[in-house]
Amino acid sequence: MLTAVHKFRLLPLTLSLVLAIPVARASDIRQTPIVRAVERAQSSVVNIHSERTQHSRDSHFETGTEKKLNGMGTGIIIDDRGYILTNHHVVARVETLRATLHDGASYDASIVDVDPVHDLAIVKIDAPLPLPVSPLGTSSDIRLGETVIAIGNALGYEHTVTVGIVSSLVRDVEAENQSYRNLLQTAAAINPGNSGGPLINLDGEVIAINVAIRANAQKIGFAIKIDDARNYAAQLLDIRRRSQTWHGVLTRDIKSPRQRYLQVVGCESGSPAATAGLQDNDILVQVGSLRIEDGVDLERSLLQVPAGKSVPLVVNRGGSPLTLNLAPARFEGRTASIARRPINSGKARSVNVDDSISGRSWRLLGLKLAPTTDVESRQVRERYNGGMRIVDVRGNSPAYQNGIRKGDILVGLHEFETKSLKDLEYILNKASNDSSQLRFRVLRGRDEVFGSLDMRASAASDETSATR
Repeated sequence: MLTAVHKFRLLPLTLSLVLAIPVARASDIRQTPIVRAVERAQSSVVNIHSERTQHSRDSHFETGTEKKLNGMGTGIIIDDRGYILTNHHVVARVETLRATLHDGASYDASIVDVDPVHDLAIVKIDAPLPLPVSPLGTSSDIRLGETVIAIGNALGYEHTVTVGIVSSLVRDVEAENQSYRNLLQTAAAINPGNSGGPLINLDGEVIAINVAIRANAQKIGFAIKIDDARNYAAQLLDIRRRSQTWHGVLTRDIKSPRQRYLQVVGCESGSPAATAGLQDNDILVQVGSLRIEDGVDLERSLLQVPAGKSVPLVVNRGGSPLTLNLAPARFEGRTASIARRPINSGKARSVNVDDSISGRSWRLLGLKLAPTTDVESRQVRERYNGGMRIVDVRGNSPAYQNGIRKGDILVGLHEFETKSLKDLEYILNKASNDSSQLRFRVLRGRDEVFGSLDMRASAASDETSATR
């Protein structure tokens, strides 16, 4: 048996043997495309932790108890001032939110806005600036079978990295009380806590937002395509909602495997965009110091620009650069009142007008509307002056494709109130002259849902369906 002295003397010998073994340096072959992709994207991924109170009642003794529930999720930084994109279900009904950056720093987070229909939300943290912004990809060039990587707060294990392939390019999924359309399916392991986090390609670009898993299945996960997510996120960052200013430029995201740009499709009448001289088919290149690639970039470029301050705006017009000056104006809340156009006289005519409006609403928007019930009216009037109940939505219509559903209450369209069919007539007449893009706002229970409708796409769809 060795004595304590012998044991003590053996230790330096053992260490000397270990230190004598040559240590191999990391070879270039270990710097794989997956490693490079993760290194590029990981600093812009945040881990989200939440807390909410669950209330329960003992029916026998009429006593209540409270229990604190902890939640987890993930998000990606979409603006260097601390704006983070995540899922709505990650932040729904929570009382506190904290976001942890890749370097371990943790900050309180506040909810900026939510889109329950498309299950997206934007939260914000106040952290030392600038923060790293997620590298933006496009879902237009995703290939079936290509390697993809998920990064997220999987089961609370922060910044977990998993790898898989694209299993399907298009999936419609029903998950609990949520309906998803046009999702990406992936074999990368997605777990609770990954929600809101990025799915990236081998270039380290975000191509989708992880959102759901198939229960009792392995490696069947789903993600919102980034092109769709960015379209909805642009609505959440709309400066009318964020800073009560407006620009009035109507745009369309163009994203394909070879090009990505934001095209002007019109300007609202009397808007700052019209005053600046923007024209149809202009391509927005830069606003201030920010390069513009899609609608999210446009809105965030103007987030902190006060009303009346002019910022340089560079466009590509007919292949040549042109610099204009855009000065966002204060948004006066035109939903507060409607300047009604006179309707041709005659009682019989007024009935026909209503019928005509209903027909146009169904054909152009895909909506059938009716007055709200007394109960609905009281609920609506807590926040609005009125609205109309949606009694039917035509399949494959702009309304259906943008998340409007039967039972919703339409409270706003094209920045005007929608309290009656006469309101709708005025709005549709104005839209036919001003723009084919209609912004909408509906109430679904206590949640507010908003987006935009394209009447031209509706008309084309209507003509196509009529010829089948």
